[in-house]
Amino acid sequence: MGGRWFYTRGGPFLLNFGTISSLMYSKDEIKRRVGIYASALVQPGMVVGLGTGSTAYWVIMALGERMKKEGLVFTGVPTSKITASLCLDMGIPLLELNNVGTLDIDIDGADEIDAQLNLIKGGGGALLQEKMVAAASKQLIIIADYSKLVKQLGVFPLPVEVDPDCWKEVQKGINKTYKVAAILRDKDDLPFLTDHGHYILDCYFKVIGQAQELCADLNNIPGVIENGLFIKMAHKAIVGMPNGRIEQVSADYS
Repeated sequence: MGGRWFYTRGGPFLLNFGTISSLMYSKDEIKRRVGIYASALVQPGMVVGLGTGSTAYWVIMALGERMKKEGLVFTGVPTSKITASLCLDMGIPLLELNNVGTLDIDIDGADEIDAQLNLIKGGGGALLQEKMVAAASKQLIIIADYSKLVKQLGVFPLPVEVDPDCWKEVQKGINKTYKVAAILRDKDDLPFLTDHGHYILDCYFKVIGQAQELCADLNNIPGVIENGLFIKMAHKAIVGMPNGRIEQVSADYS
């Protein structure tokens, strides 16, 4: 059946699907297992950033269970309205980012993760709040299934959050400068609206060579609020593999 190369800071490794076919887990089950695993990082009294997306969902579910069974006490800072609603359903007490100092930990997903733990995030549309919460945290822990690991960022379209009053100018500027398609994200035949009232342009770079420079350059375009490149922000990635194994990769920014 062949295999697939996965890339980590320690170098590439080959996972041979042919030898583990009878042990393959579905992506939904992998995400559930990773979420439960990551939830154990939350200790009593912590202030915790809680991410948005299908893997972060399982962290919130697991933390809710720990509150019931163990009496775990902690405070969450949500990265989206969807996450806030889910937390409230699970009885997790919340604070707004403005009302906390430094967060102890932030647990969130990603759309792409390269070998240096640089990320593309924002596929769910919460990139601005996700980046603000990550920046305020002592540790950003990324949780994902194996399909998010890439050799180089860019295949997943890069979200760029923009002011609705000038999104066409930003779009033209990106098209002209980078020669890539920048497509206005929509929902139900209307422009997708972020929690902060902005639009999103999904930019199809395909390959991003100088991610740090691109991140800074995009944010210097008038009308751009933020972009989905998270450069040198993640401290660790917890990744679920097809055979059920959970790999941890730590960043080295020294």
